[in-house]
Amino acid sequence: MKNVNAIFYKQLKDTIKNPATLIQFIMFPLLAWVLTIVMNVERMAAEMIYTLPYGVDFGDSIKENMLANMPNMTTMQATVFAGMGLIPIVAGIIGEDIEKKSLRFLSMAGISAASYLMGIAGVVLFVSLFTSVAFSVIAGFRGLDFFIFTGAMMSGVAGSITLGATFGIMTKNQQAAAGITMPIALILGFGPVMAQMNPRVARWLHYLYTQQLNIVADYFTLGGTDTNLRFAFVIMWANILVLALLFVLVFKKKWSVE
Repeated sequence: MKNVNAIFYKQLKDTIKNPATLIQFIMFPLLAWVLTIVMNVERMAAEMIYTLPYGVDFGDSIKENMLANMPNMTTMQATVFAGMGLIPIVAGIIGEDIEKKSLRFLSMAGISAASYLMGIAGVVLFVSLFTSVAFSVIAGFRGLDFFIFTGAMMSGVAGSITLGATFGIMTKNQQAAAGITMPIALILGFGPVMAQMNPRVARWLHYLYTQQLNIVADYFTLGGTDTNLRFAFVIMWANILVLALLFVLVFKKKWSVE
């Protein structure tokens, strides 16, 4: 536990001193807040109805359907942050440790793969908790919905941490980590968007944590009684466990050789 604490405090100091990393945790909820103000869904629905041909009986039902299907800027930005925004950040943190020989020193000091991952993940989870709470507040969630959505956000964050760490440990420097993880993050981030338009893509992505996070977000945005929230959380944490195990295996193989 001492090793985990040492890595945690070291990485926390490095993160605080790095404005480029900190801004990532502020930028997404700030953008969601601005877009929520600018894109007033009731006004947008009224403007869309106004453009309909004269004499069309749109009534209240069409307006209600339009309002129900308007994109929620907050949940959209939240899923982008949790599902893809953190992958390059975590990979870059580990890539920097490799580049500066810090990870070699830690390995020689007997730091285990689990301790290193827990230390790095602890910092990112700690900072991301404030971001996730901000998203839930901006979205207007209250009571049980607040805790469920925040929990889903943190599950997505944990998935991105373990995925970013797995790819980061395979690289040789920070630049390589960013180059490898950015395309993967884009695929995982925008894959659920394509899944909404193509059932075949949805079937392929069904067991990825980003797809399940998007399903939870849609549950709060669009409603629906057929959404199995428990199943979504099980899938997300199954992803996390598999990726964490893969990280440990790669860590042991790479650093036991070096």
